[in-house]
Amino acid sequence: MKQQKGFLTLTLTTLVSFNVFSQSLTTADFEKGIAAKNIQILDVRTAEEYKSGHIANALQADWNNQDQFHSRAQHIDKTKPVYVYCAAGSRSKAAAQWLRTNGYAEVYELTGGFVQWKGDGKPVEGMPDTKPMTMEALTAEVSGGIVLVDIGAVWCAPCRKMDQVLQWLQRDMEGKYKLVKIDAGVNTDLMKQLKASELPTLILYQNGKEVWRKAGVVDLEELEKEVNR
Repeated sequence: MKQQKGFLTLTLTTLVSFNVFSQSLTTADFEKGIAAKNIQILDVRTAEEYKSGHIANALQADWNNQDQFHSRAQHIDKTKPVYVYCAAGSRSKAAAQWLRTNGYAEVYELTGGFVQWKGDGKPVEGMPDTKPMTMEALTAEVSGGIVLVDIGAVWCAPCRKMDQVLQWLQRDMEGKYKLVKIDAGVNTDLMKQLKASELPTLILYQNGKEVWRKAGVVDLEELEKEVNR
């Protein structure tokens, strides 16, 4: 009997642990959750990202700035549910883990982050007035010659590294190709149509036909090789 109790206790502990640390929600479930009363929404992106659009009533605390995050987290009520999101999901997962470890009773994170939220047509506040690019407009841009499309954002750290490489490419291969930059913070619908879920994503076109693509930071040597194909 004593052994059975020990097994039961272990099983319950395992189940509780699984439930506490596995609260990753789809956009639909996240939307239902934040519609309830007495909940808190936490945006763990940078202030710059937040200003490019955010979920209504969200507080902002930059996970990448640990001093800021810990300072602002002190003002979040530990007894009320906290719904956390970032751009794509990695920062919110880490932040949610920290919150749970530090005594926040109920913490949920958004699978796919704000990019997925916008891509699924969920409501957004604070969006800039910039009009998104249509697929028709992009098709016209890439219709002739060699065109390199860069999908990124100013608040994306690897995108900033990629910008430096693209500047070198422009210097070395000026006039040999056209560069088209797509703002991921504005063009989520276009990203969905292009099946570009990571930032940055580079796509190379020749006379309107896609001939190469790669997600992540690409070095100068590889880019020059692809543009010269």
